[in-house]
Amino acid sequence: MKRIGVLALQGAFIEHIKILQQLGAKAVPVRLPQELEGLDGLIIPGGESTTIGKLMQKYKLSPVIQRLIAEGLPVLGTCAGMILLANQVAGLDGYSLKVMDIGVKRNAFGRQVDSFETDIRMPILGDSPFHAIFIRAPWIENMGNDVEILAQLQDGTPVVAQEGNIIVAAFHPELTSDTRIHEYFLSLIEGREKCKK
Repeated sequence: MKRIGVLALQGAFIEHIKILQQLGAKAVPVRLPQELEGLDGLIIPGGESTTIGKLMQKYKLSPVIQRLIAEGLPVLGTCAGMILLANQVAGLDGYSLKVMDIGVKRNAFGRQVDSFETDIRMPILGDSPFHAIFIRAPWIENMGNDVEILAQLQDGTPVVAQEGNIIVAAFHPELTSDTRIHEYFLSLIEGREKCKK
């Protein structure tokens, strides 16, 4: 059984835990550095990016997460998680982990009242569109050459991307009944483990 950590400092971590359990993984709430050891993957959920970032620093989680990602730990960041993983974020006051070669704009679509839902195409998930829920969501403004765009809005705005062992989504896949993004994340972990053997 895969042990997947879910950063449980603030935000929509309970919803991620429920999906992982539904998919047969052992979901481990992470609040302290020692809880990061021995994981097969990590999810950084949506929430308030500044609050999560400050708490990561307060509890000395940031350097451990950065080390594990550098060592190849698969990570999924959704909404605030995408912001916290990005190299460049305007106005985040130094709380970003700076592990993914993307520049991100926070609240890019507007405030809470501008939240919306839409179907997006993600070829890696098959033919059926994914119903995406955007709540005070960021978007990707720029990216490095090694970053692959996995999904974009109809106007071309990138909203899902991958760089090696890191996947980010601007929306909240944990708030839907569609488990395919989590399944894709778990498949990355399976692939990594096969490569080790």
